[in-house]
Amino acid sequence: MQTRLFFTGIFSAVLVFTALPLHAQAPAAPGGPGAMPSPKNLQVLPKDISHQDLIKTMRGFTGALGVHCTFCHTMGDFASDAKPEKQIARTMLRMTQEINEKYLSQVNVADAQPEQKQVSCGTCHGGHEIPAAFVPPPEPARGAPPAGGPPKA
Repeated sequence: MQTRLFFTGIFSAVLVFTALPLHAQAPAAPGGPGAMPSPKNLQVLPKDISHQDLIKTMRGFTGALGVHCTFCHTMGDFASDAKPEKQIARTMLRMTQEINEKYLSQVNVADAQPEQKQVSCGTCHGGHEIPAAFVPPPEPARGAPPAGGPPKA
C-alpha cells in the first residue's frame, strides 16, 4: 500500500511540474499581458483589422514602394501623424480604393482574373518610392510593320 501511495505521489508531482512550463507558454489572452496593442489612429484601414492583416498590409506597402516603416512612421509612435508621407499614403489608399470600387468594378472582361481588375500601390510604384514616368515607345515609321512583326492571321 505504501509503495502504491509513493508512486501515486511521484506521478502527481511529475504531472504538476511538467504542466507548469506548458501553462507559462500559453498564448496571451486578447488584451492580456503580452498581447499586441490595438492599432491607433487608423483613418483609412478598417479599425477592426487584425494585427496579422495589418502587418501583411504594411509589408505590402514596403514592397510596393521599396521603402521601410520609417518612411511613413515615427519609430516608437506609429500612430503619430508627424510625417507628411503618412497623409500622402492615406490619400493614395483612398484613390486606389475609389478606382477599384467605382471604376474597375465595372470592367467586364471575360478572360480577366479578379486581381487583374484592381490597382494597388505596386501598379504605379513598381517597387519605387516615386513612380517612374511612362514613356511610350516610338511609333514605327509609316509603312513599317509594327514592333513584333506583321499581325498574324
